Amino acid sequence: MFRNVAELVELAESRGWKTSEVMIRQEMEVSGRTREEVFHLMDTNLTVMEQAVEKGLKGVKSHSGLTGGDAVLMQAYIQQGRFLSGETILDAVSKAVATNEVNAAMGTICATPTAGSAGVVPGTLFAVKEKLKPSREEMIEFLFTSGAFGFVVANNASISGAAGGCQAEVGSAAGMAAAAITEMAGGTPSQAAEAMAITLKNMLGLVCDPVAGLVEVPCVKRNAMGAANAMVAADMALAGITSRIPCDEVIDAMYRIGQTMPSSLRETAQGGLAATPTGRELEAKIFGIPLDRRDG
Repeated sequence: MFRNVAELVELAESRGWKTSEVMIRQEMEVSGRTREEVFHLMDTNLTVMEQAVEKGLKGVKSHSGLTGGDAVLMQAYIQQGRFLSGETILDAVSKAVATNEVNAAMGTICATPTAGSAGVVPGTLFAVKEKLKPSREEMIEFLFTSGAFGFVVANNASISGAAGGCQAEVGSAAGMAAAAITEMAGGTPSQAAEAMAITLKNMLGLVCDPVAGLVEVPCVKRNAMGAANAMVAADMALAGITSRIPCDEVIDAMYRIGQTMPSSLRETAQGGLAATPTGRELEAKIFGIPLDRRDG
């Protein structure tokens, strides 16, 4: 039914639908499943996300020891009431971190669009839930909206850190979340597309440089910042602010940037933060490799 964001928005607005409705109908057409079956499958994904958030907020630690417990710290900080950012943004940050900490601890998450970027969509969803009070059906629609925009990125650019850097993972996840937040808050399909564009263009060039090759550092905290980015971009779009560069062109730019990014910055752990002295020390400690033999 649609191949790019322009077609997605045109379909939705010409028929008076939400973008989530376009995605639901496309999924029905492609899969041959009924509406009820499609909804049930997405409801299952929502349950997995909810359980991951809850588990992470109780506190988890990764096997490497690199990550864990930060979601708990952020919730405690929020409760103190001395925060500088908005409470909803920080709640989204904590829940994004919670989900990604569960991923790092080998727990069950829902890849949105990847495991390394799995925190942004549920983190923002369960934060805005406290403010917007959506029904279960509206929360499922949130995921379909995210999926619609992720579908475009996956088919026109990349959602792989190895192929396009972290801009393709956390960047895409943040854009997906921004679009869905905007729609859930009453924004139009056009505004959802603006939110996606604003978010993604502010994450262009983000490299994938996992310390020790593990999806932990800096991945978990990038989910936090992706969630915050999505929240702010959604507010901007809802305020009527637009991106001067159309969403599809931003996605194309991301793809081209990823193609020119050196392999050392695309999930190989050969550059960026992974190649810092501390990054190398952590890698040697985790895998028991003497530092003088690390590259030999």
